Amino acid sequence: MDINHEINRLLNFAQQQELLENADKIYSANLLLDVLRIDTFSEEKIDETLKDASPILNNIIGYAVSSDIIEETGERRDLFDTRIMNCVMMRPSEVIRKFNGLYAQSPQEATKFFYAMSIASNYIRKARIEKNIVWKTKTEYGCLDITINMSKPEKDPRDIIKAGQSRTSSYPLCLLCRENEGFAGRIGHPARQTHRLIPVDFGGQEWFLQYSPYTYYNEHCIVLNKKHIPMKISRATFENLLLFVSKFPHYFIGSNADLPIVGGSILSHDHYQGGNYTFAMAVASIEKRYNVDGFSDIIIGRVKWPMSTIRLIGNDRKRLADLAEHILLKWRGYSDPGVSVLAESQGIPHNTITPIARRKNGQYELDLVLRNNRTTDEYPMGIFHPHSEVHHIKKENIGLIEVMGLAVLPPRLKAELAAIREALLSKKKDIGNEPAIEKHAQWYKKMYEKYDDSIDKNNITDILNSEVGRIFMQVLVHAGVFKRDGAGLAAFDKFMDDL
Repeated sequence: MDINHEINRLLNFAQQQELLENADKIYSANLLLDVLRIDTFSEEKIDETLKDASPILNNIIGYAVSSDIIEETGERRDLFDTRIMNCVMMRPSEVIRKFNGLYAQSPQEATKFFYAMSIASNYIRKARIEKNIVWKTKTEYGCLDITINMSKPEKDPRDIIKAGQSRTSSYPLCLLCRENEGFAGRIGHPARQTHRLIPVDFGGQEWFLQYSPYTYYNEHCIVLNKKHIPMKISRATFENLLLFVSKFPHYFIGSNADLPIVGGSILSHDHYQGGNYTFAMAVASIEKRYNVDGFSDIIIGRVKWPMSTIRLIGNDRKRLADLAEHILLKWRGYSDPGVSVLAESQGIPHNTITPIARRKNGQYELDLVLRNNRTTDEYPMGIFHPHSEVHHIKKENIGLIEVMGLAVLPPRLKAELAAIREALLSKKKDIGNEPAIEKHAQWYKKMYEKYDDSIDKNNITDILNSEVGRIFMQVLVHAGVFKRDGAGLAAFDKFMDDL
């Protein structure tokens, strides 16, 4: 291993990707020497173009392992390669200055730069994300996005042991806290030296824009509160979302709900998610319009979508926030036992909203998805949560991303679907005795009977993808509070009348 050559390759890559200016080259080289415990360096002319630093980083990590600088585990490698990339990165203030300069020209140019930088620095591990298995499934509600998430590395047993032995720390308080910027990480908490944040002003409140390191769609961003405070859907949420899309009209933005079961995975820190992507929900049409007294200037409609969604369209952000607040407050106290909707039980609230904002045709759109997190003996994980018959595909919470029509499915499905593929091609009638895939037995039987002898190696992938997508559609139907049948739509109308 010629480590001097690899250092030169990394410096060349950083300059090509505009992570590093030539004036900072020797400074960065010396930072790398310190991290790699080397005491000499000579410049080389490098003639190559790379879009990804991963090949170089893998070589440098190999050197670090062979030199006993780090132990060869997945988390140790990630902690170390992040430390390496930080040596060739712009400081946070430089990133902010460049972003603001580009924003003055165009918000699109500013986010384009920031996203590209996040990929080039390996903060967004594009090489891993490209391992995700993705496709679209046509349904009556549009083309749903399906992703089998293969980008998060498995835990190494040695790292798990060390995490248990290490001193616990409450700094940063969570993975979203502003204090993660530049944090070296530890076993169980990823390194964030290459993490950068862009300040966003929400009416005097300090928030920050960043990108998700596990990107599920184009320019998947996170907007986080500087304060570590719990998720809370309120008028301020609607105001912030609408203000954000006025600042970044090419992005959508939404918030997870603020209650367990129907909320996202991190309820302890107030944050939103957005990006430059069009989900099936965004192109779903309004199938019925309503009138609410005092809001004749706003288009109000029920969206043709499996989850119960009210769409508001207008030109005035304040008026939209006024109506959204009215709907939220009414929904928080609303009960309809005939369709299993109770506002609270034993003093515990059940109703909340998942809101999504976007700009379209010069107007603001605000989608309000009605949510309820009640549980019963029959549905211990939630009445309006994926039911047991679809758990073989998806049993996790239905958060913002899924609400909009993108399934994030567990990595186990890659191997399980491969086994089901082989079973269908070999014409097996039953898989109930195969431990690895017996959870899919009922679903498999339906597919076997549905397609019979029409399955072959030329269409098996399309068939499986379509059937998985239809299960996800059913997941969204389960999560809808007002079902899309006669009784459910009548109950939807009843609530709208109550407004």
